[in-house]
Amino acid sequence: MNDRKRDELMHPPDLTQHARGTGPIRTQRPLYVDLLPPCNNACPAGENIQGWLALAQAGSYEKAWQVLMEDNPMPSVHGRVCYHPCEDNCNRNEVDSTVNIHAVERFLGDLALREGWQVKKVAPPTGRRVLVVGAGPSGLSAAFHLSRLGHAVEIHEAGPLPGGMMHFGIPAYRMPREELEQEVERIEAMGVKMVLNRRVQDVLAEKETGGFDAVFLAIGSHLGKRTEIPARDAGKILDAVSFLRDTATGQPPELGRRVAIYGGGNTAMDSARTAKRLGAEEALIVYRRNPEQMPAHAFEVEEAIKEGVKINWLRTIKAIDQTRLQVEVMALDQEGRPQPTGEIETLEADSLILALGQKTDSAFLQSVPGIEFRSDGAVAVGSNFMTGYPGLFAGGDMVPSERTVTAAVGHGKKAARHIDAYLRGEQYVKPLKHDIIGFDGLHLGFLTDAEQRKQPSVDPERRAYGFEEIAKGLSETEAAYESRRCFSCGNCFECDGCYGACPEDAIIKLGPGKRYRFDFNRCTGCAVCFEYCPCHAIEMIPEPGVADATGKDHHA
Repeated sequence: MNDRKRDELMHPPDLTQHARGTGPIRTQRPLYVDLLPPCNNACPAGENIQGWLALAQAGSYEKAWQVLMEDNPMPSVHGRVCYHPCEDNCNRNEVDSTVNIHAVERFLGDLALREGWQVKKVAPPTGRRVLVVGAGPSGLSAAFHLSRLGHAVEIHEAGPLPGGMMHFGIPAYRMPREELEQEVERIEAMGVKMVLNRRVQDVLAEKETGGFDAVFLAIGSHLGKRTEIPARDAGKILDAVSFLRDTATGQPPELGRRVAIYGGGNTAMDSARTAKRLGAEEALIVYRRNPEQMPAHAFEVEEAIKEGVKINWLRTIKAIDQTRLQVEVMALDQEGRPQPTGEIETLEADSLILALGQKTDSAFLQSVPGIEFRSDGAVAVGSNFMTGYPGLFAGGDMVPSERTVTAAVGHGKKAARHIDAYLRGEQYVKPLKHDIIGFDGLHLGFLTDAEQRKQPSVDPERRAYGFEEIAKGLSETEAAYESRRCFSCGNCFECDGCYGACPEDAIIKLGPGKRYRFDFNRCTGCAVCFEYCPCHAIEMIPEPGVADATGKDHHA
């Protein structure tokens, strides 16, 4: 904690800033508001994080899970694989450390699976049918939300199992298959029909013969990008996507003793860590930039290094000759771009895994009129996720966007709302967001250090020899503790701060869950309630119809 924060461990409210509203005529009045917590704003799936954390804090775990499921149908999965940008934006970071949001989400998701909880608030059948192409995170999310809206949904999946890259791209040490399969089974239990080993070749014919009213394309990006590397006598070269998929299906390739991985993203980290688990003595990542520019998340890099993965920074592969890699040393220019130096090094590797990104196999859509494509095969869509062909929507990794599980799930939810509106002959209008509440907007009368409860993990020396899940979940006690660390930024949590502080007894309690209201026959506009509200759920606004010190007349 820095000196400023330490000095603010105790700071009484400065009532001189707002007491000018008092007097024979009130010039300002309090107003209860709901502001947008930064965690909610940062969530790609659009979760009401503050809302379900508040319910978990109260021990109402099933209610918390139901709120979670309104936005995200797979919390057990997301509690494991999401890169939790919500935590990067948590206001608690200004005091000690972020609320461990993803760990609480996993706790709720796993508890729901054990208890067999089912989703409530399902609309009556509409008689409309929607085809979803692809059973990855975006397709499953769209199917879930469309089903909740009352539509009949059928998923056509080219592979033998649902889950997409969650099943075939994320190693089991991060995403155990049992929980993934249970989350998918719940979606199927809602009435979603799953047709596996069904590759869609002609989407318009599929739509017509199946009697579907709309289609959501969610085929993902399953093709590994290649690069031209001169090879006198190339050894074993694999692409990361195929390597991870073959390993997930129980058919891992023989790698040899030394494995090189070319790339710097999270897929490169997964490939290197998987190679170690398959018996490689050495897994070396070759990356052309420095650590600060690496696209992989810092914690992924840290975990990989702990497991024995080595990283060769500022290197690029120039040529291959059997088991020898010729790499050139790079140097960053003034703008931070890597430039060749002419210095060549030789590395030994029995296998080379290319982890240079993925692209979409969208060739089957080339004959559909109106659809536009990007250079990497991605499909262009409007703000409503519709392609240039009416009734044909797309989302997830196959459209230009951030390529993560959570972003894909968010696409599925948003697209479902637009598809629902399309089927009803309407347009979905996104509700306006509240203003975001930052740390400086909170009125924390006192701050206490309450360090984060981290999930226990398997020892690095042990986990590098198998696919046992690395992170273990929080206990109920730990999950409740983490929930209580939430500041409830911008949203009233009925702490009674305003009720107890009001000198005029102008605040009336309405009962549990109903918050409060103001008695303006008593309120003087002194703003004490505003100053004592820790989460900034009260704003002071000009008194309607009363001129302020500038002579300006305010109206409601």
